[in-house]
Amino acid sequence: MSGTFQIRGGKRLQGEITPQGAKNEALQILCAVLLTDEEVRINNIPDIHDVNRLIEILGDFGVQVTKNGHGDFTFKANNVNFDYIKSNEFKKDGAKLRGSIMLMGPMLARYGEAYMPTPGGDKIGRRRLDTHFQGLVELGAEFHYDEEECFYSLKAKELNGKFILLEEASVTGTANIVMAAALAKGKTRIYNAACEPYLQQLCKMLNRMGANISGIGSNLLTIDGVSSLNGTTHTMLPDMVEIGSWIGLAAMTKSEITIKNVNWNHLGVIPNTFRKLGIQLEQSGDDIYIPSQEHYKIQKFIDGSILTVSDAPWPGFTPDLLSIILVVATQAKGSLLIHQKMFESRLFFVDKLIDMGAQIILCDPHRATVIGMNQETPLRGTTMISPDIRAGNALLIAALSAEGKSIIHNIEQIDRGYENIDGRLKAIGADIERI
Repeated sequence: MSGTFQIRGGKRLQGEITPQGAKNEALQILCAVLLTDEEVRINNIPDIHDVNRLIEILGDFGVQVTKNGHGDFTFKANNVNFDYIKSNEFKKDGAKLRGSIMLMGPMLARYGEAYMPTPGGDKIGRRRLDTHFQGLVELGAEFHYDEEECFYSLKAKELNGKFILLEEASVTGTANIVMAAALAKGKTRIYNAACEPYLQQLCKMLNRMGANISGIGSNLLTIDGVSSLNGTTHTMLPDMVEIGSWIGLAAMTKSEITIKNVNWNHLGVIPNTFRKLGIQLEQSGDDIYIPSQEHYKIQKFIDGSILTVSDAPWPGFTPDLLSIILVVATQAKGSLLIHQKMFESRLFFVDKLIDMGAQIILCDPHRATVIGMNQETPLRGTTMISPDIRAGNALLIAALSAEGKSIIHNIEQIDRGYENIDGRLKAIGADIERI
C-alpha cells in the first residue's frame, strides 16, 4: 500500500495506545519454524509488510501456514519444497527482504543445504553478512557465492559444535548461528554474541522446543546440540521502537498518553534516556503513563557538559530510536549532541527538520547538535519524503507536532515497519489521512 499521509499538526492527543509485536523479533522467530516438523504457534505477530513477505516466502517454501486470528498463526514445516529455494522466483522474493537471511541457519541445520539471494531492505552497509557466513562455515558448512546470479549457497554433511568469536555482535548473525548450532553435534560457544531481548526470546523459544542453550541474556552463549526439536507456542514482545516513538510523540505534542503492555523489564535504558531529555514518564503496572507537560528540559552531565546520546549494541541505546530522540530534542529546553556510531547516512533526514524550522547542526554523517526551542517556536508543516522506516516515523512525529499541514510521501517505508499507524494515531486524536 503505497501512498501519502496528510497531517494537520499541533493537536494535543489523549488516550491509550498499544504497541504492536516487535518486527525484529518476528523475523527471527518465523525463521525458527523450519527447525522442527511439528506445529509452532506464534502470537502477537505484527501485520506489516516485511513480516508478511517472510510468511509468504515460508508458504511458497512448502510450510503449512494457518491463520488462527489477528497476529496469531500456526506453522508446520513437515514437507518443504527445495525446488522453490533454488528457483528464480525465490531469487526475486528473498532479495526484497533482508530478514530472510535468517532462513539459512535453520535450512542448513535441518536439510544440510541453504540458498539465499543477496538481500535487500534498507541500504546501511555491505559487510554485515560476513558474520553470518563466518559462523556457519566454522560449524562445518561449505560456502559458495555465484557472482553472476548474486546467489549464496551453503552445504554441510554435518555441523559440529565449535567455539566462535564473532567480529561484531550482530543480532541476525547471532540468531542464524544459534539456530544452526541447536541441531549441530556437540557444544557450540558463541562469544561477543548479541544479547537483545528479541534474541533472548528466540533462545527461550528454542529451549522450549528441546534445545539446550545457556547464558541467555549474556554475550557468551553455550549451545549443546540436540538431534531434533519439537513444536511450541510463543508470544512475541511488544516493539520497543514503537514504545520509544510514542513517548517522544507525547512530549512533542504536550499530550497525556498511556502506552499499554510495554513489558518494562525488557526496555533497558530506553525509559531513562527519554527522562534525560526531561520527559516525565511513570511506570503504572506494565504500562507507561506520560502526563501532559508544557516543557521538558534536557539534563546536563554531572560536570555540567552538554548531554550526548549515542547508540550501542544492547544493553546500550538502540540505533533505531536515535532519530526519535533527535526530533524530540528540537522542542526541548537545552542542547543535545546525537552521535550515531553504528550506521552511516541515518542522520541525513535532518535537512527535512531544518526545513521545518528546527535548529540543528549536522556536524558529519555521524553527529548532529540540536539546539532545543523549548516549545516556543513550533515546527512548521512541510512536504517531505520518508527515506527509511525509522526516519519516516520520526518525521511523522515532527509533523504531528508542527503547525499547519504536512505531506509525507513514500509512506510504504513507514508501512514496512508499523501496523495501521494512521488508524492507531487517529484513535488518540491525531489528524492524519492516507491519500
